[in-house]
Amino acid sequence: MGMITDELYFKPKLRVVSDEQITRLHGATLEVLERTGFKITHPPALEVLAGSGARVQGDRVRLPSWMVEDAIRTAPPRLVLGTRTGKRNVFLEGDKSFFGPSLDCIDYMDPETHERTRFVSEHVEVTAALCDALPNFQWCMTIGMADDMPANIADRVVARNTMQYCEKPLVFCCKDTNSVKDIYEMALLLCGGREQFERSPCIVHYSEPISPLVYYDLAVDKIMYCAEQRIPLINFPAPQACGSAPASFAGTIVQAGAESLSGLVLHQLVNPGAPFIYGAFTTIMDMRTTIFSYGAIEMSLMTAAMAQMAQYYRLPFFGTAGATDAKFCDAQAGTEAAYQIFSAATVGSGLVHDCSSWMDHGSMVSPEFMVLANEIVDIVKHYMEGIPVTDETMAVDLIDSVGPGGHYLTEASTLKNFRNMKYSDLFERMGYEKWKKEGARSFEQRLQEMTLEKMKHRPPALSDEIISELDRMQTEWK
Repeated sequence: MGMITDELYFKPKLRVVSDEQITRLHGATLEVLERTGFKITHPPALEVLAGSGARVQGDRVRLPSWMVEDAIRTAPPRLVLGTRTGKRNVFLEGDKSFFGPSLDCIDYMDPETHERTRFVSEHVEVTAALCDALPNFQWCMTIGMADDMPANIADRVVARNTMQYCEKPLVFCCKDTNSVKDIYEMALLLCGGREQFERSPCIVHYSEPISPLVYYDLAVDKIMYCAEQRIPLINFPAPQACGSAPASFAGTIVQAGAESLSGLVLHQLVNPGAPFIYGAFTTIMDMRTTIFSYGAIEMSLMTAAMAQMAQYYRLPFFGTAGATDAKFCDAQAGTEAAYQIFSAATVGSGLVHDCSSWMDHGSMVSPEFMVLANEIVDIVKHYMEGIPVTDETMAVDLIDSVGPGGHYLTEASTLKNFRNMKYSDLFERMGYEKWKKEGARSFEQRLQEMTLEKMKHRPPALSDEIISELDRMQTEWK
């Protein structure tokens, strides 16, 4: 029998829509943009769109299909992000996945007391440093919640604190173009200037159309500024099936695609080839509670379909996983985070956000949930390595050598390979008597202890000169 000499590798893969369905979804998306279009009131943007072939009637813009497909072709299929120190660590292309937590919400769950309080700027430092400590998160995200800061500068304070206490790439949201400029200025300071930034951007701006099919002027202004400056941009609507999108999953996906791609067209007209990330937060309105669900299985299903659309378009993708509607780190939270993360990894969801921190339908950050999701991501990454098949791993000679009734405990291959298996410090596998002897600690107790220990981490401190310059910048924010 001839033996296989080269390693055969197969990455586990999920598909939720077929090639034929993708083609039909794309056609329907083009039809929506051509027939229905979208609403926009920003005069310079309307001028750009009209001058490039769009049909503009008042504040309604309709895009011929060739404009959409031209924009898809000009947008780069690959985007590499870097840390504030210049290390290229996130390679957005194809079906790769990179997980990151969102580091702000309305509320914060203290991991020591389990008291729920308003999220303030101090909590940004805590959660950013924790993200820096957790190895399975390659990036992080903020939106701008800091209840103790004036509303007009809170978004920039959150971004500053995050970049100060976490070296990893930052996805940020902010209220207007002035905020984008200030955050970009901080990023250039930290990474060493524009040349280094363009080699591996350390920040990405997150912007949202309003479902269904509406852009407000401040968002349009930010899209155009990011295109001009080549700041990577995520254009990410949040259509809610039954509320702001059709109740059918396919209809929500079509509308979501139209909303994200409409921004791509404007973005590429302003600066062809500027980095753009496609995606949408496709979930449901829970008709029992009317909440925007972060834990619904339909969210993972539609996000997986959107990820496949991104791969069809050859566009980087912004995905969602690791969130929950639960209020505590309980069985519901673990279950929802696990199936979301597994789905995201197996379909290839690009830059996967909300992983680990967004609880109670997006209203609370929990450091314990961050640690739990980091562990789940590690397990799923191990699964995604698949099963290498070589002469050595098939072990035909070893099986013959040991023979019937033998064992492999003392074999050299066991000593060589047993560390390739996943061993967790959080999920225990002891026998019951040993577990009692070692303190009978519950899962919740182990999670709390691990979280408090990891929260002691701080990244290498910035120089006094950089801190002084950040302080100066902050005093000038309007």
